[in-house]
Amino acid sequence: MKKQVVESTPFLQGVVFFAGVSTLAFETVLPRLLAPFFGTAQPIWAIVIGTTLIFLATGYWLGGQIADRWPSPRFIYLLLTGAGLLAGFIPLLAQPILHFAQQALLDFAAGNLLAALGGILLLFALPITLVAAVSPFAVRLQMHREAGGIAAAGRAAGSISAISTLGSIMGAFLPTFYLIPTFGTRNTIYLLASLLLLLGISGLRDWRSKLLLLLIGILPIYALTCKSGFFCPTKELKSAACQDCLVLAETESAYNYIQVVSQKVAPDETYIYLILNEGFALHSISSLKYRQTHDPKDTLTGGGPWDYFAVAPYFYPQRDPQTVKSLALLGAAAGTIPKQFLALYGSQMKIDAVEIDAKIVELGKTYFDLAADDARYPNYKVYAEDARAWLQKTSTKYDLIGLDAYQQPYIPFHLATVEFFQAVKAQLNAAGVVAVNAARPPSGDERLVTALATTMRAVFPQVFIIETRQREIASNVILVGVKQPVGDGIANFQANTAQMQNPTLRLIMNWAINEGSFPLREFLPSQSQVAPFTDDHAPVESLIDLLLLHEAQSLNTPKK
Repeated sequence: MKKQVVESTPFLQGVVFFAGVSTLAFETVLPRLLAPFFGTAQPIWAIVIGTTLIFLATGYWLGGQIADRWPSPRFIYLLLTGAGLLAGFIPLLAQPILHFAQQALLDFAAGNLLAALGGILLLFALPITLVAAVSPFAVRLQMHREAGGIAAAGRAAGSISAISTLGSIMGAFLPTFYLIPTFGTRNTIYLLASLLLLLGISGLRDWRSKLLLLLIGILPIYALTCKSGFFCPTKELKSAACQDCLVLAETESAYNYIQVVSQKVAPDETYIYLILNEGFALHSISSLKYRQTHDPKDTLTGGGPWDYFAVAPYFYPQRDPQTVKSLALLGAAAGTIPKQFLALYGSQMKIDAVEIDAKIVELGKTYFDLAADDARYPNYKVYAEDARAWLQKTSTKYDLIGLDAYQQPYIPFHLATVEFFQAVKAQLNAAGVVAVNAARPPSGDERLVTALATTMRAVFPQVFIIETRQREIASNVILVGVKQPVGDGIANFQANTAQMQNPTLRLIMNWAINEGSFPLREFLPSQSQVAPFTDDHAPVESLIDLLLLHEAQSLNTPKK
């Protein structure tokens, strides 16, 4: 006859606590596993939370059924052991599914992408369901220990629920702030699997269950040492999200899955790219050529959206580069725009760059020549903070405030509202401007651009639209709001271009005038189609969901 522990109440409560830790930890880890392929937008979180609740509800029901039929403590430990064993195989099984998702993303195959998402969710279904079954089982056992019997049912259920919830609180914070940044997503899953197996073994006292723990210990070693095979993870969590690119660095932070990749575009030209999460957009670009030439022109990206921030002030009449002395950049990423401004406007220019993700700032220093803390640029500072929170507390006024914090396709709503732009306007000098990088999908759908321009127009007296050159897949626009009315801003911009002495600035201005998808133009109130976004009502996600659905339908509709 197999041995089993006759638990004390504290022992049982400890098991319930750590089961609660693992339940929320799995829910926290799951979005991080999905982020490189599906992003971190609100709909993904809604899917994760919704499906987790389904798994939990199933587990609670299952645990109640088993507890009433076989009210033996042994079953709690069997549930935990089974959950740990299944969880230990998640990193290996997830690898082929996620690479299938990456290919579906590259091929714009919406059906395959959804199938991959469903597959990953199902991998977590059984471990979460089995762990959830522990709580109702523990309630049943606790009631047997209470002197009051059924009269103490409320106290027993309440204490078990409270302990499980306290464990869940730890499970929400521990992976986010320690385990994932320290060990990575895969190893965090292995640690959770080991925790569940240890809990199970503590009750089963069966030598065969110890072999399972040994198996889970071998799996990460296999994952690190295997060379090839369907279930052999690649060195990188995800291959480079661009053609002929080499992954230079890969890491996870509290906010993002981050890749730094290089691409040789010519014999003497290599670019470094910053790619976040699912890789829908490039967030920073650096040309290694600038290290040798120090020519401001070599900081440009060939007409990418970053280039146009430097020319946003020239909608004012008679604007000269000498009048542009300060920049606040919200969403600095790895420092593409600050590097351009220091090259174009001089090393003494005041630049305050704000980037919420400290790991991106760190990678920017290593791979993108981010010049923060460089004695040659004494007025360049980088702040690892949320853009809006930082803006609310700064007292400095700027000639230009740039916003490049929209992680396409989804954008943080609190950086796209009337109240946000009012805070921006308050920090501009009298002849200041705000420049916002926004994108439209490949079809050219203007709804998001129009909504953002409408919101800005509710705060600024005039808003202008600069079209970027790069438009092979999707085209970006730079929305420029001016603090003071400028009259015919287009004519002002053209006149400033004609008298511009700086050749690199003149090149960008000519791109803006002559090489955009549409002419340089002013956004007029009559063009508004939606109400301005506010902190109370900013349906940004739902608007982007509609755009993505429209794009998916058009891409999957056979051409006649």
